[in-house]
Amino acid sequence: MASIAGNDVKKLVVACDAGMGSSVLLANQLKKQLKKNGVVVEHSPVDSIPDDADVVLTHSQLADRARRLAGDRPVVPFNLFVGDPAVTAVVKAIQGGTTIDG
Repeated sequence: MASIAGNDVKKLVVACDAGMGSSVLLANQLKKQLKKNGVVVEHSPVDSIPDDADVVLTHSQLADRARRLAGDRPVVPFNLFVGDPAVTAVVKAIQGGTTIDG
């Protein structure tokens, strides 16, 4: 399991499979929430996770695939595109400088 301090996150990627429009909405929501923290939030296909991503959020059904592609970066799975506790925990960790495990 990889981890990173929330205040070290410069780029967060929401990785999805083709056709999951809800993940674009999630990425846009996170951009607004993390703007003050200077974090770049991008949406990406799970098979094309950018090399400069510090942490990856992805639906739980894609987590194993994302972990294989993300290397030593934390991959945090979630189940709900709105109001998921895992996503909320990542936002709070970035805002508060605490550890993100994934």
